[in-house]
Amino acid sequence: MIIRVANTNDIEQLRHLYAELENDAVKYQPQHFVVGFRSDDFFQAIFESSNQDILVAEIDGTVVGFSHVMILKQKNIACLKPQTAVYIQDMDVLKYERSKGIGTLLINASKEYGKRRGADFIRTEVFPQNIDGIRFYERNGFCEMMKTIECQL
Repeated sequence: MIIRVANTNDIEQLRHLYAELENDAVKYQPQHFVVGFRSDDFFQAIFESSNQDILVAEIDGTVVGFSHVMILKQKNIACLKPQTAVYIQDMDVLKYERSKGIGTLLINASKEYGKRRGADFIRTEVFPQNIDGIRFYERNGFCEMMKTIECQL
């Protein structure tokens, strides 16, 4: 297996992974999510960006997982330290390939991506109902730093 930066040849396989990810999102929070279609332009904007990439896990020519990483500067607010984060916007490993260490390899590659670009920490979000996802992230060094709360209007 190799971890590498995605390119246009990976778009169809990435669409399949995004559909799997979005189905999970709909399951966890149907009030906020639908299964969408990721256009070529969506992927091309990432591929051409200077502050984001999609890292893919590939086995024998098949993309079995990905991590969409972004380099983000903290907001310029007086009480916040001027830090940079590598943010995992989206991440998925095909269901039939889970529990084989692929997600951990993607997390480690995401951390290295951030280190090479001067990031101070790595951040992502996970649905509170996704107990397996929370355990996965905690096993990979993540811990809860803030709770997001909301109220329907």
